[in-house]
Amino acid sequence: MYKQIAANKRNTVFIIIGFIILIALIGCAFAYAFDDWYISVYVLVIASIYAIVQYFLSSSLAVAMTGAKEVDKKTAPRLYRTVENLSITAGLPMPKVYVIDDPAPNAFATGRDPEHAVVAATTGLIDIMDDNELTAVMAHEMSHVKNYDIRVSMIVFGLVCLIGFISDLGIRMLWYGDRRGKSDEDRSPIGFIIIIITSILAPIAASLAQLAVSREREYLADISAVKLTRYPEGMISALKKLDEHGQPMKRQNSATASMYINNPMKKGTLTKLFSTHPPIEDRIERLENAKTTF
Repeated sequence: MYKQIAANKRNTVFIIIGFIILIALIGCAFAYAFDDWYISVYVLVIASIYAIVQYFLSSSLAVAMTGAKEVDKKTAPRLYRTVENLSITAGLPMPKVYVIDDPAPNAFATGRDPEHAVVAATTGLIDIMDDNELTAVMAHEMSHVKNYDIRVSMIVFGLVCLIGFISDLGIRMLWYGDRRGKSDEDRSPIGFIIIIITSILAPIAASLAQLAVSREREYLADISAVKLTRYPEGMISALKKLDEHGQPMKRQNSATASMYINNPMKKGTLTKLFSTHPPIEDRIERLENAKTTF
């Protein structure tokens, strides 16, 4: 477990470096397309400021995007006490607890570290899970907190948003012209092609990076949840209910999809191909095979 926490901290650095390189390449592509190398400097400066701000604000932004509302012992006693008991058992600070008004059963955790963590569950999840299953699901989310998965996913979330913003900016620059006032005839058609290709491929590359760091974390969080609760049947039963009752959430966003215990996006061929979550049946199989080790 400690090796995984250390690996997640290292992965955070590698992910940031990878995204900085990708952003630098996008800036160079834009600079070449518009024959103005100051653009690459502007892109890097804006990206650096954005990344710093996102590091401290991403969890708040993610919560806002999901429409979650903070609760306490009085407003959501069952959920709050479940999280409170798990935080004591795991030796973690008590995170902020949120509820999402959505019939789709789901839950997520976010934050930059255990001291600034947030866990949330949908009303649909709370309604269909019994106490053992709810404990298992929230133990899964608390495991993300303990393993520092939340920091990795939060940083990836922020950088994916940034890549999308820069790509959108490139398309707008094509339509509205560059700051030097060149006419369409003066601009290189190669530059146009570079901007279009970059603006299409960059978000795909960012999403693939998000996918790569998410799938294995779900398997680990399942196992960690069982070790925390000492009751594998609770996690297995919860996953079966998520598979049976799973449905798209009302507020769907690909940038926040990787944070959830179950894929919140509408099911489809492309969704499965680029899903940030492994199939639930595979997760159940791993837990069944690992029963003897708990």
